[in-house]
Amino acid sequence: MAENLTDTGLEVISDPELDYHALNAQLNLYDSDGKIQFDADRKAARQYFLQHVNQNTVFFHDLEEKLDYLVEEGYYEAEVLHQYEFAQIKALFKQAYAYKFRFPTFLGAFKYYTSYTLKTFDGKRYLERFEDRVSMVALYLGRGDIELARKIVDEMMSGRFQPATPTFLNAGKKARGELVSCFLLRIEDNMESIARGINSALQLSKRGGGVALSLTNLREAGAPIKKIQNQSSGIVPVMKLLEDSFSYANQLGARQGAGAVYLHAHHPDIMSFLDTKRENADEKIRIKTLSLGVVVPDITFELARNNEDMYLFSPYDIERVYGVPFSEISISEKYREMVDDGRIRKKKINARRFFQTLAEIQFESGYPYIVFEDTVNRANPIKGRVTMSNLCSEILQVSEASTFNEDLTFSHVGKDISCNLGSLNIAQAMDSHNFSQSVETAIRALTAVSDLSDIQAVPSVARGNRMSHAIGLGQMNLHGYLARERVMYGSEEALDFTNMYFLAVAFEAIKASCLIARERGIRFDGFEDSQYASGEYFKKYIEGDWTPKTQRCRELLAASSIRIPSRKDWEDLAADVAQYGMYNQNLQAIPPTGSISYINNSTSSIHPIVSRIEIRKEGKIGRVYYPAPYMTNDNLDYYADAYEIGPEKIIDTYAVATQHVDQGLSLTLFYPDTVTTRDINKSYIYAWRKGIKTLYYMRLRQMALEGTEVSGCVSCML
Repeated sequence: MAENLTDTGLEVISDPELDYHALNAQLNLYDSDGKIQFDADRKAARQYFLQHVNQNTVFFHDLEEKLDYLVEEGYYEAEVLHQYEFAQIKALFKQAYAYKFRFPTFLGAFKYYTSYTLKTFDGKRYLERFEDRVSMVALYLGRGDIELARKIVDEMMSGRFQPATPTFLNAGKKARGELVSCFLLRIEDNMESIARGINSALQLSKRGGGVALSLTNLREAGAPIKKIQNQSSGIVPVMKLLEDSFSYANQLGARQGAGAVYLHAHHPDIMSFLDTKRENADEKIRIKTLSLGVVVPDITFELARNNEDMYLFSPYDIERVYGVPFSEISISEKYREMVDDGRIRKKKINARRFFQTLAEIQFESGYPYIVFEDTVNRANPIKGRVTMSNLCSEILQVSEASTFNEDLTFSHVGKDISCNLGSLNIAQAMDSHNFSQSVETAIRALTAVSDLSDIQAVPSVARGNRMSHAIGLGQMNLHGYLARERVMYGSEEALDFTNMYFLAVAFEAIKASCLIARERGIRFDGFEDSQYASGEYFKKYIEGDWTPKTQRCRELLAASSIRIPSRKDWEDLAADVAQYGMYNQNLQAIPPTGSISYINNSTSSIHPIVSRIEIRKEGKIGRVYYPAPYMTNDNLDYYADAYEIGPEKIIDTYAVATQHVDQGLSLTLFYPDTVTTRDINKSYIYAWRKGIKTLYYMRLRQMALEGTEVSGCVSCML
């Protein structure tokens, strides 16, 4: 009999008439003993394969037949496979299948087969199992290095590392989008830059990336054009153009276009910007699908604290007076000077009213995201200013403006931002036999994505990527791990662990990047002007006391392969970095991890669960239920949800992690339906004082209408 590497090995369920959707729904109903029916969901996952996946998967007699077919029919890139001997490829696939992987939840299996696996061109049949997708990702990122490919397989099959959706979805496929998650573009105050920005947004969106654009440098409504007064239409029309662009462009229908725009709090159009998200906004200005972010400097909090007026400054005049765009000025440093400068037009609003409006808009829409500008730049180890963030508020990098000729060709190609992501599963990383190798393999995998990306359709992005080799190693499953170990989220022990874990990740990530630089003899552009080269970055670790403070944290670390670096370790690393440099300008960013958390059986990112049994609406199938990872009927007390835990403990958790992350962390705050705008403003102030760099969404718990709760419904019990 021919060898079959696509066999699932799933046991046959005794009652094939049971429906997987009905079994999954039992997860949300207590049994007769008042227990959550976790086994029903596991049965649902198995039944999903029996009733649906196995019946709709194309059968091949052996791996050679399968790969030949997928290459000949245009499903796989032949070049990926030609880098290896067939015996190596076969051994790699066997290695993946040897894990005997099973999706532990129905939603994990459903998400994978709905959103990630390779399908026939008509979309009706499956051509890959999970092991096949992992193997192709590893072969693609290995670039002919079979040992690296084998390490990537081990990290992914064990669940320790999971690339973000664009990489996991596209790697190795012939018809695909880009492997990069996030793009950030500057728009300057001229029509050529605006036109190029819109075109770039279209090009990147069709390739599957989320795109954010900074509007801070655009002149305000009513500003002069060519010295003729009251000519500029301001930023809102540009927002409308961008929203339509993202609605039009998507990645072959696989991922909808998604965009965000950022504006500085002291831009004269800031209130109009926020008003576009009001529920009762006029349709001419209302922004429905575009995400909004506001850049807030320290001075804004100072003005609100003192109940002073808040001046808004004309970008047109700032650039005329200072010779640089608005975004390149520190408003906190120059604020009083600009207030007194009669050459700069300005208007004023009440600072407290501004924060009140932020809270009101968040009530209505969940937006805007917030970037604490001065906190970000104080922590930035790279020369230059960080002026914006991305669609999920975790990418924080330095950019450089482009300039254009009248025919829209570049007179100078600037530096725009791209960043590919992937996340470690904290629980599985803690179980790893070699934590250092796990981090290094993840860094090498993400670096491969950067090296393999060259998006010539947007030259400023391509140049930025070549210069920076920026990546974003993320983390997920913090709450799942803490609960598994019976540690309460936000407790002293949990904060101690989070601090030590992220410290260890930072050390290993920098060490890996230094090793790559040493191997290749290449440093990221601008390394010599960075705090890594000067040693400034390492001072806090060499001079500070970075040891566990609680006994429980010491126990958790002792049971893992993590070794907390000593002062000597940091001194040695600083010396190596000074000598050999670093390959990657940026190394870490903590994304919200949506779909990849489900297929990885993880709690999302490092925030708490939103519900013990999460309800998802998934296309035609309707409601799907997802149990929090590692939850049993015996440890429910450790699974308080984000609304119960409250914003302060979430902020505390992110604050201890932030000090070890060179970029940002996607931080969502959750509130009960009794929250007020005053409560939200207090959270802004608390987050700012704790050193948080960015805030993502605000989520308000929607209580079930009276009389609509289902008796015995797990997710209805608040």
